[in-house]
Amino acid sequence: MKKKAVALALVAAMMVTTLVGCGSSTATKEASTNSSKKGDTTVTFIPKLTGNAFFESANKGAQDYAGKWGFKVDYEGDANASAASQVSVINKAVQQGTNAICLSSVDAAGVKEALKAAADAGVTVTTWDSDVDSSVRKVMVSQGTPEQLGQMLVQMGYDSLKERGKDPEKDAIKYCWHYSNATVTDQNSWQVEGDKYIKSKYPNWQNVAKDNYYSNQDAEQAISVGESVLSAHSDIDLIICNDSTALPGQAQAAQNKGLTAKDVTITGFASPNSMKQYCSDGILTRWGLWDCGVQGAMGCYMAYYIASGNAVKVGDKIDIPNIGAVEVMPNSVLDPKANDSDTSSGVVLLPERTVFTKDNMDKYNF
Repeated sequence: MKKKAVALALVAAMMVTTLVGCGSSTATKEASTNSSKKGDTTVTFIPKLTGNAFFESANKGAQDYAGKWGFKVDYEGDANASAASQVSVINKAVQQGTNAICLSSVDAAGVKEALKAAADAGVTVTTWDSDVDSSVRKVMVSQGTPEQLGQMLVQMGYDSLKERGKDPEKDAIKYCWHYSNATVTDQNSWQVEGDKYIKSKYPNWQNVAKDNYYSNQDAEQAISVGESVLSAHSDIDLIICNDSTALPGQAQAAQNKGLTAKDVTITGFASPNSMKQYCSDGILTRWGLWDCGVQGAMGCYMAYYIASGNAVKVGDKIDIPNIGAVEVMPNSVLDPKANDSDTSSGVVLLPERTVFTKDNMDKYNF
């Protein structure tokens, strides 16, 4: 399974890393060991960046489940969220003979060639959280469709606005988006769908920013950008942060300026532990996410499943031990423009998402 000779040749030729898989899988079965003995398979699990609560929690879930499943997960990343950093991690993983890669992409275009090179080296590639071009990976484990997640973000904003006495149906709500950057596939798709939903449901709402606010998944930058939003738009009603670094940064910016949920509505996606104190302090009243530990584990399992010799095709139902059966869906569930002709490439969706408030947040510890 470990294609070191091929991988080293690719690296020597200044090529980079990631992908593969084969064929098409049978219904509801667990991973076989056609190509490797149980315990011999290594999956390199790559976050957008290390040190972030979301990704560290995802790694904990992946490690816990992989221990039960009998394969190794190597969590490899960089504190800098950039395509160049991810390419370096991918390259190193292939050079060291990994069997599979499970990646959350910072920049789909920026890692594409690295993933193609890894495919040529015989490495299986899956993605989770943030996708890449479907031609260079087999399965994406997604937290939901862009429509589901975009509408969820808007609905959380709607509920919080109403809670503080606004009439979201009639008022000219001033809002903006604050997240990582324009190259992150998942967050941009949620913003696009969220704005589409706003235009259809709440035509009186006004986006006050000429462009979205970006803080590049940098914790300090998220605070400074958050302060800039509040300074530039002192009468803003709603800030939607569809990024797990931007949301705590925006909440901290509001707190720095002495603002609470009674003054401005802030919502978005982040791990519960990263936001509990802000909720307790009255800076925001609700935010959302999904079980990132399960998502990370599912991404790694699918990488292991394919690397173990199992073929996968759209329409298959695959039993993930300790989690349940999942269905491989066509790539167009995430991107209507996707080419679904390659039925060995598809998407698996998480079953549910969660809205956190002061009433339920202490039930979660990630």
